Amino acid sequence: MMKYLQKLGKSLMLPVACLPVCGILMGIGYALSPHAMRGGDIEGIAAVIGFFLIKAGGALIDNMSWLFAIGVAVGMSDDHDGTAALAGLVSWLMITKLLNPSVVSVLTGAEADPAFSKIETQFIGILAGIIGSACYNRFKGTRLPDALAFFSGKRSVAIVTALFSIIAAAVLFFVWPVFYGALVALGTSIVSLGALG
Repeated sequence: MMKYLQKLGKSLMLPVACLPVCGILMGIGYALSPHAMRGGDIEGIAAVIGFFLIKAGGALIDNMSWLFAIGVAVGMSDDHDGTAALAGLVSWLMITKLLNPSVVSVLTGAEADPAFSKIETQFIGILAGIIGSACYNRFKGTRLPDALAFFSGKRSVAIVTALFSIIAAAVLFFVWPVFYGALVALGTSIVSLGALG
């Protein structure tokens, strides 16, 4: 178990390594274009360049959950193959689309819990990466009958990942509102501690 957690920790470093460049780009951008944060007009060449840098950094920050899904999948796979990255992305897309508030409201016949509007998180990205890498590690050598030979080996990974992701989404359908509420409560309690928090 400890070895698995160490491998997960190393895998998390792949997407986390993107954060410094995002911070630098956004920091320079906000220094050049302080009005961008407050919603003011972007006027002048420096402000336009700053706005451009803010959006460049935001392109990664706003999609960190994708980066975690792909980075964890590659990092946790036995041979760090790109097929694992595809499997992680497949898992992330399946889970987030199945638990989209509009889908959940159709399934329940009522308005979706607000927690489902926050399903595209880094936590879900990490979970998707773990599912993708586990499916890759287990099914990359699958041999199918001749009629289905095209889907043998690594080509079967995305299909199997999709099936396991549907199961994960079904579990999260019931668990996510409780888990998300616990995360929000934890964050609120830490913030309430002031400087100590």
